[in-house]
Order: sequence, then structure tokens, then C-alpha cells
Amino acid sequence: MPEAPKKMRVVSEVTSDSNKKALELIEQVTSNPDEVQLRVLSEILTRSANVEYLERHGLGGKTDRSTFKKMIPVVRYQDLVHDINRIANGDKSPILCSHPISEFLTSSGTSGGERKLMPTIEEELERRSLLYSLLMPVMNQVVPGLDQGKGMYFLFVKSEAKTPGGLLARPVLTSYYKSSHFQNRPYDPYTNYTSPNEAILCPDSYQSMYSQMLCGLCFNDQVLRVGAVFASGFIRAIRFLENHWSLLCHDIRTGTLNSEITDVSVRESVMKILKPDSKLADFIQGECNKKSWQGIITRIWPNTKYVDVIVTGTMSQYIPTLDYYSNGQPLVCTMYASSECYFGLNLNPLCKPEEVSYTLIPSMAYFEFMPVRRNNVTGDTNSISMSESLNENEQQELVDLVDVQLGKEYELVVTTYAGLYRYRVGDLLRVAGFKNKAPQFNFICRKNVVLSIDSDKTDEVELQNAVKNAMNHLMPFDTTLLEYTSYADTTTIPGHYVLFWELNTHGTIPVPPSIFEDCCLAIEESLNSVYRQGRASDKSIGPLEMKIVESGTFDKLMDYAISLGASINQYKTPRCVTFAPHVELLNSRVVSRYFSPKCPKWAPGHKQWNLSDLDSAHSH
Repeated sequence: MPEAPKKMRVVSEVTSDSNKKALELIEQVTSNPDEVQLRVLSEILTRSANVEYLERHGLGGKTDRSTFKKMIPVVRYQDLVHDINRIANGDKSPILCSHPISEFLTSSGTSGGERKLMPTIEEELERRSLLYSLLMPVMNQVVPGLDQGKGMYFLFVKSEAKTPGGLLARPVLTSYYKSSHFQNRPYDPYTNYTSPNEAILCPDSYQSMYSQMLCGLCFNDQVLRVGAVFASGFIRAIRFLENHWSLLCHDIRTGTLNSEITDVSVRESVMKILKPDSKLADFIQGECNKKSWQGIITRIWPNTKYVDVIVTGTMSQYIPTLDYYSNGQPLVCTMYASSECYFGLNLNPLCKPEEVSYTLIPSMAYFEFMPVRRNNVTGDTNSISMSESLNENEQQELVDLVDVQLGKEYELVVTTYAGLYRYRVGDLLRVAGFKNKAPQFNFICRKNVVLSIDSDKTDEVELQNAVKNAMNHLMPFDTTLLEYTSYADTTTIPGHYVLFWELNTHGTIPVPPSIFEDCCLAIEESLNSVYRQGRASDKSIGPLEMKIVESGTFDKLMDYAISLGASINQYKTPRCVTFAPHVELLNSRVVSRYFSPKCPKWAPGHKQWNLSDLDSAHSH
């Protein structure tokens, strides 16, 4: 076998060395997590000694843990809205952080119906990049040879806004993809993607998806791993292939790019890859023409070793579909992160999806954990209502990273370099084990989220308000809503929300179908901007469906729950159902169904951020 070129050998040696250092770093920080945590807290408080927020709470430049826990309250987003709005309006004084706020990261979670603005600073990009740099060294330990091919990842940017003070407000991944850390990253055989940067950065979702899929097909025999951020996003890519394979095959056969791809930089980058290849076009056409699409991923990309997507929390609903398309390839969840902070990674990436646990990297932020007291847990929903009251005594109950207990559940609380102090993230975690002295956590769910298809998160209060708005359409017909529940239907692609309604009709005039369609649209119009963007712009969520059920259906649902051991005194109708027998019972009693007739209104975020709306959204 001929000797590898010198340049390739040098890159391989450098990569091998960096992999070794990455694994050593993980060993180091997980062996001394409390020392690292104390150092992180001291660094944050030392550099933020003169920050207005800390002075307001009387910390007085002290950096020890006990004083910090005594003086600084545990907070939610609404406690910080006033300070965040001052920064967004252009106040450059050190309000939350001693370093200048470089931009806001928009959370996909909802608060009063709209995105949250999370402050960040320039150096946070380095911390995010560090966590990304640990992923492939861990992965290569269990799947060797990943430097011998490419990764086909479907990555996208979302819309941006500007605050009145001129700061960008955009999703955390859009911020990362547009940064020099991503765009000017040095060549690394472990992060060699099929998609050119220009296709990822294209703001037009159709052109971006088409170009990324086309490039992925051109490199089909070199692809060793496939993925997207969320499971829903990757399934959407496969459905895109199902709908557009004939156009894609034409481009591959002729070596020409579809005229709908008008972005000049995208065309130029794709044409460097696209070459006439009738043999490949025939192969793809033959596979896509087959009646069954089972195993389509391994049929078209035969060297695929795993699917890299998030399948924890609400994304677990997509596991059967992914298994179908991939012929049971491993589903790998590599990383745990949010707009507030990047947290940690999965050190056992080939585990089963239901066993995924994340090791929090102690150098990313200062972590505390609030023991969870469940007020109500319904057996068939991801929504968990946790204690909403925190008095001073309860604040003392927060435990540190090294003090959590195996099997116990906690809400994550973070203190970050970017100006969040004892901030409740809203994620429910369960301690699953330990890496050296550092705990590993199962992600259970987002607090109070009842419905989610993609990056949208709808909580029970928001759903209730949306249903109330829709009920107004029934009043002229002397019809009222007796009961309702919902579920996220992911058997369709894209998935969509389904509401079951049981009605009480007093009037003599039946409710026309158009009125129920109006109810569907009214609900969609009442949901948060993340949902509406998914429906109107990203097309990642399908039209909302309403199913009218027979009289007495919800009594049957209660009877069934009681037969399984629920207390008749404590039973209340779940606002979301995921337990298959419950869904089957409801579907068996449907008398009519309706869909939202059009997309809800959504304005792209290129305009100035409306802070007066933000204030009102977070005032309750």
C-alpha cells in the first residue's frame, strides 16, 4: 500500500494528538469537579464584582460560595426582564456582566408566549467551540475510522432581529454557524461535512435544504454519519428527499443545478461539488422509486454508521420513524446545550436512546440543582408541574454538582460568565450515574411543556388561553366546550398538533365546518412565535387538527385511568396524552375532524425588536 502523503500524515498526527488532549481534559475536569466549580464561581464573581445586579443584592465583591448562596436569589426569566430590556435598549453600563453583551440568544422556550432574550458575550463562543471539540474524540473511541469519510448534517440558520440598542437577537445555533469559529474552522477530518458553509448559511430554507441534500447525495459513498440538530429536522430532510428526488436526480445526471437555487454563493459552492454522474442518478432513482422507504438511509448512504440527532425529551416520539428509515442504525445524542449555556456531553454515545445521560462539564458554568417536588404527574405526558414557590429556606436546599444523589430528580440552575446568576433553566434532570466524581444526568423534560413538534414548546397555560380564544367562535351557535386534550402527532411529516374536543350543544343550528376551521386557526394564531414560525416559515410543523369526539368520551377516559389505579378524587383530565391506549380510545370516538385552513401570521424577525411587547409578554 503506498505511503500516505506527508500533508495527510501531519493532519492525522495533529488530529490524533488533539483527540488525546480532549480525552485527557474530560478525565481531568470530571476527576476534580468541585475544585473546577469553585474556580469557575470565583472567576465569574471576581470579574463581575462591580456589576450592578450583584451590588443590588449586596454581594459586595465577595467570591466565596456560602456568601453567594446566601445573598443571591434564585430567579426565573421574568425576574430579569427589566435589566435585559435596559441592555436591549442600548444601556452599556455593567448591569449583568462586566464584559460587553455582544448579542442576545433567543430561547426556543416560551415565556408568556414569546422568545426569551439571553445575554451572551464574545468569549462564550470559545466555550461552545471547546465543547464541540470534545464530541468527535469521544465518538471515535466507540466508532473508529470516522476520519476516513464525511458527515452529512442538515444545519440551518434562522431569522435574526435587532434590539432598539442595535444588538442582534438570534438563536444560539445561528449565532454559532455565523461566527468565525464555525466558518473559519481549521480542516479536521473528523468534522468534514458534505454541506458547504454557503448552503448552511443560506437564509432561504428551501434553497438551503435542496443544496445540502444534493451535496449529500453527491458524496453518498463517502458519508459515514448523518444527522441534524433535532430528530424532527432530520426526518424533515428525508421527507424532502421523498418529495424532490426526481429534481435532485436530474441535477446529478446532467451536472446542472436547479434554477430555483438563485443564491449566487450557494450556486458557486454547489457547482464545485456537482458533476454529471448518470450512474449515481440511476442508483438514487432506483432506490427512491421503490414502494417502501424502509432503510432508505442505509440504502442510499450505505456506509452510514449512526444517526446523530437529539432524541431525548419530546424528541423521543420520533424514534420509531428514525428506526424505520435507518434500518435500526444507532441513534446518537452527543451533546446537551441551551440558549442559556452549553452544559455537557454524552460519554456513552452508542447507548440506547432511553439510556442517554449527559456528563456536565464543570468548566462551562457554575451549576446548582433544585430538588424537584412534583405537584402532579400524569402517567402519559411529558408535562411535569413542579413547585413554583421559592422562599429563602428553599433557596438553601439547592445542592452543588458533586452533592446530587443517584436516582434523584432536580431542576437545573446555572450561573454563567455572561451574566446569569442562579438562573432556573427549567430542565428536569435525573441523576443516572457518575463519570469519575462528576454526575451524569438523564434529561427528563422541559418544565410544564405539554406539546412540542420541533423547536416549539407549548405549555399548559398557553394552550388553555389559545383554546379559550377559539371557543369564542362557538358562542353564536349556543355550543360550549366540555373538555379537551391534545397530543403531538408525529406519524405525519411534518408532525402537527391534534386537539380532541367534546362539545355541549344547546342550539338547533349545527356548527358549520368552516367555524371549526376558524377555531383551528384561532388556536394557531394564539400560540407563540416559535410555533408560528415553524408553521409559516420553516414548514417544520403541519396544520393544527381538531377532532370532535362523541359525548361521554372524557368520562370513558377517566374510567380507563381509574381502572389502571388512578384516584377518582385526584383525577383531572390531562391536557396532553401520549399513552397509546389513551390516544386509541380518543381516536375511536371521533365523529368529525378539521384542519387549520391556512398558516398563522408570523413576521420575519428582521425588524427592530418590539420591547414594549416583550415587557407585556413577561409581566405576569
